[in-house]
Amino acid sequence: MKKLLFTALLFVAVFYAGAQTTKPILQSIGVKVYPGAITYKQYKTETLAKELLAYFNDDGFRLTGLYEKHMPITNAEGLEWYVGGGGHFGLWNSSWRLRNPPSTAVFAIGVDGVIGLDYKIPNAPLAISFDWQPSFNLVGHTYFEGGWGGLAVRYTFK
Repeated sequence: MKKLLFTALLFVAVFYAGAQTTKPILQSIGVKVYPGAITYKQYKTETLAKELLAYFNDDGFRLTGLYEKHMPITNAEGLEWYVGGGGHFGLWNSSWRLRNPPSTAVFAIGVDGVIGLDYKIPNAPLAISFDWQPSFNLVGHTYFEGGWGGLAVRYTFK
């Protein structure tokens, strides 16, 4: 268990090392619906952002890190589309393993993609995004997951 915790903490440390920002919206934190997550996004440049998602549900816990390329939509102030990729690390409980035989894996490691829309509400410290986040689990129970994604609401700050 200590080895798994160390791996998760190392993943977070590497993912957030050396961040520099120049965008007016430097950081944002909030919640994402389906599946439920806490989300934190930090811009490295005007168009590159890093996002960390912590998912909690009845099956366990999953930590996902994404690099995203944001591109503005012409004539739509505050609206951008984004695309990116990253990875995840998860810990699953016994009820998940019973519903997904023949898996006996306690943890999962995999790769993720993301594509979506992000809207910063003018004159308000709020951003809303909607995305699709397909993933492929490589270690543990191997499978493709196409049902992740959803609506996020974040508080933005500099």
